[in-house]
Amino acid sequence: MNQQHLLHDTVPLDHEEIRIKRGVRSGLPVIVVVHSTTLGQAIGGCRLAAYAHWSDALTDALRLSAAMTDKCAVAGLPNGGGKTVVALPRRISPGPAVRRAILHDVADAIAELAGVYATGPDVGTGPLDMAVIGERTRYVFCRPPELGGSGDSSSHTADGVVAALQAVCDAAFGSPLLAGRRFAILGLGRVGAHLARHLAATRADLIVSDIDTTKRGLAQEIGATWLDPDEAFESDVDVLVPAALGGVFTPETVARLRCKAIAGPANNQLDAPATADLLHQRGILWAPDFVVSAGGIIYATAVELHNHSPEQATTRVLGIGDTLARILRDAQQAGVTPAAAATNLARQRLRQAA
Repeated sequence: MNQQHLLHDTVPLDHEEIRIKRGVRSGLPVIVVVHSTTLGQAIGGCRLAAYAHWSDALTDALRLSAAMTDKCAVAGLPNGGGKTVVALPRRISPGPAVRRAILHDVADAIAELAGVYATGPDVGTGPLDMAVIGERTRYVFCRPPELGGSGDSSSHTADGVVAALQAVCDAAFGSPLLAGRRFAILGLGRVGAHLARHLAATRADLIVSDIDTTKRGLAQEIGATWLDPDEAFESDVDVLVPAALGGVFTPETVARLRCKAIAGPANNQLDAPATADLLHQRGILWAPDFVVSAGGIIYATAVELHNHSPEQATTRVLGIGDTLARILRDAQQAGVTPAAAATNLARQRLRQAA
């Protein structure tokens, strides 16, 4: 199963390399996609997730790698976009031995690209998994600090989201202050939990939600209101903060929104690019996800791939706020959506590099 292209019509094929191999140890489809190396080495997370069919994982990898190219370009990183996705069978959670086999299959697929692409954590993986991949290839980042890596990037992603929320509040409400603003966080994973604690500390009015009801304890801990996901999605808030999986905004769900703005770390929040126009028509300010969620990748690559100090890397993460403020100004001046302005900025930087 090598170099097969099973694509939906909605996914443009402008990627530099697509590799699909059956893992020799795990027997599972290992998909590695390089979208662009125009700006430099491609980077992108390793996702282990269940799919109805492995071709759905390919579609996911194509979209996510393209989004990573835009994310790197807008963030000013000397990198392009890539992605690794392993399609797990539904309703099966791999045990330690199988997981190790999967990760070694991933490592071999990345090693074959000889440095064109490096991977880090994503949905279903973390720093310890990167350490296992690192046993067979050096093209990996976000390993645990004791192994020379930068560790869990979720706190840095959350820092970038906070900077983005300040820019959004400034644009939408005339002040970057978060205190007193009403936020609804959808998803309390590693990034969402960091965000919830930070926003609670600023004395924001906070709603939190997750499909995992055991996360309700965090709401009690920080004094936030707990709602089920559907209620939180439709709540009357200043800013909705998607912090789980993507694809949540569709023509149907946009019609149910009562928020004034949206900014969060979830990737690929829109079901299609045209949904950004629907949000704009409803007067809802949507901060492009590939801008808002870049903090983790900015920090990890700055420290591990580009030899910056932690202080320099943190400064770059907080620069997400300035980048987003510029995009929102450009969008307003040009009369376009923030999504269009962000994409224009990415394309401009790619053209200059080319």
